[in-house]
Amino acid sequence: MSNKYIYITLLSVLGFSAEAVAQAVAQAPKLVISISVDELRTDHLETFAPLYSPNGLKKLLTEGTFYTNTSYSFAPVDRASAAASLSTGSTPYYHGITGAEWLDRSILRPVRAVHDARQGYSPRQLGTSTLGDELKIATNGIAKVFAFAATPENALLSAGHAADGAAWMQSNSWVITNYYEPMNQWLRGYTRLYQPSADKNASVTEIALDCIARSGIGIDEKPDLLSIGYSVTPDMEGYVALDRTVAQLVDSVSKRVPLDRVLFVLTSTGSERVENEQNNNEKYRIPTGKFYINRTANLLNMYLGATYGTAQYVEAIYRNQLFLDHKLLERKNINIGDIMRRAQEFILQLSGVRHVYTANELTTSDNNQLNRIRNGFNVEKCGDLLIDIAPGWELVNENNHTSTTSRASNIPFPILFYGAGVKAQRIQTPVTADAIAPTIARIIRIRAPNACEAEPLF
Repeated sequence: MSNKYIYITLLSVLGFSAEAVAQAVAQAPKLVISISVDELRTDHLETFAPLYSPNGLKKLLTEGTFYTNTSYSFAPVDRASAAASLSTGSTPYYHGITGAEWLDRSILRPVRAVHDARQGYSPRQLGTSTLGDELKIATNGIAKVFAFAATPENALLSAGHAADGAAWMQSNSWVITNYYEPMNQWLRGYTRLYQPSADKNASVTEIALDCIARSGIGIDEKPDLLSIGYSVTPDMEGYVALDRTVAQLVDSVSKRVPLDRVLFVLTSTGSERVENEQNNNEKYRIPTGKFYINRTANLLNMYLGATYGTAQYVEAIYRNQLFLDHKLLERKNINIGDIMRRAQEFILQLSGVRHVYTANELTTSDNNQLNRIRNGFNVEKCGDLLIDIAPGWELVNENNHTSTTSRASNIPFPILFYGAGVKAQRIQTPVTADAIAPTIARIIRIRAPNACEAEPLF
């Protein structure tokens, strides 16, 4: 009897061992195609699903893993901060890209996230490693990494520091940067020979497919990474056109690389489009108002002057942020924490203000309710005071004639994984986009980017 049990135990152990070996030798994808789509929303994606062709978005929706309820774990979100977070698996608190622009405190002027004084454009200001960087490290530089998009922010922040090349559109031409020297010669030749068309998605697809055909990407057993930036308009025509683009991409890729060796990942950079928001608020009697950030700075200077002596304590304004003059505070021996608290108390009394966050509060507090704001904050790139105005209110800066309308509601977007043995399933559990990078890293068996704290989705 005991021999029988031993026999069964051995069979079980051997069975488990065989299963473990089978899992261990399962082939990793030869190519990862990461697609980010500006303004992509889950509700629109599903609304127009009956109009999709069999080989485009419908294939990804029905044969892939579909996360319906995705958001970013920080605020505010724009295309640049989203692209950086998708490639790094982290937030602006770590990677430093708080937006397409921020105010440089040293010169009191806005600077572009991808501006480089030496090369013109580069991802140099991205403060952490990206998925492409980690892939280069894991393969000793053999893996190929490219990124193509309509904007330099999407292309460069998706490509990362160690890519083989990135290209974007400007004045009806393809643009590259010398930052990625030695530049892959295929890319240099393509950008000299071809111009993008009016259909930006089609042009991005064309350069991506030429990359697969001519750059040597996806031909060996080392995983390669291709990042693609699309955009979509919030209407039937926009989503049907996006479906045709995705179908062309999937069909063309499948002719060169078996679909079981390609991983497609499609998600959104979030939704920034706010059309006629203020007019609609007024038309439909939704509570609204105007908050003048420049007038607030003037009032705050007067209030602080009554306490500490007349001076220009607020030296700059940028969007909803106030920058205090740190050198002035040092000369007057004023504790910066004290003046921040006084300023916070004053601004909170003004109409339309929902909350005021101080830099000290965001860097030292362990209050979990501040996580989204803290994650979007970077001590080197943001102001000393961040003013959160009430939803529906308009933030107006009369100095530079800009205005934005506040909206606190979340607009869910999707994550779609397709190919490379991914199961067909629909998951409605809320997830955050910073989990995409570690999920891809697990699938291609490399480590996640160095500031990534999120767990893989599967």
